[in-house]
Amino acid sequence: MSLSRFIAAQDGVWEQVLGELQAGRKRSHWMWFIFPQLASLGRSAKAQRYGLADLAEARAYAAHAVLGPRLREAGAAVLAHRGRAAEEILGGIDALKLCSCATLFERADHGSDVHARLIDNFYGGDRCPLTLAEIGAA
Repeated sequence: MSLSRFIAAQDGVWEQVLGELQAGRKRSHWMWFIFPQLASLGRSAKAQRYGLADLAEARAYAAHAVLGPRLREAGAAVLAHRGRAAEEILGGIDALKLCSCATLFERADHGSDVHARLIDNFYGGDRCPLTLAEIGAA
């Protein structure tokens, strides 16, 4: 599947997403296409549509001229709220998705430390074991 599905989903809501993250409270539904995780971890139609097939597709996402910078910017916006729980910012289910996403992109996006910092600051350094198993890094 083409990464263009992410651009199409993000373009109409990107400013709203940034505003919510900067305010420290997710209020609308965009997690799947802003902080993607592996498709194998999701159950819903949206999780499947916006799920990444594997580590190679995650690397392509991170290297994309628009998607990579947006992912890092969104992660940095969450990091601005260090000291709060990810669940408080995103809600319980989406906090789990962020951990899965950050675990995946820590391995896929070698030019950035934002993903490791998300894991360290919000998850006590604990990576998503399901993601690690799927990418063969467990």
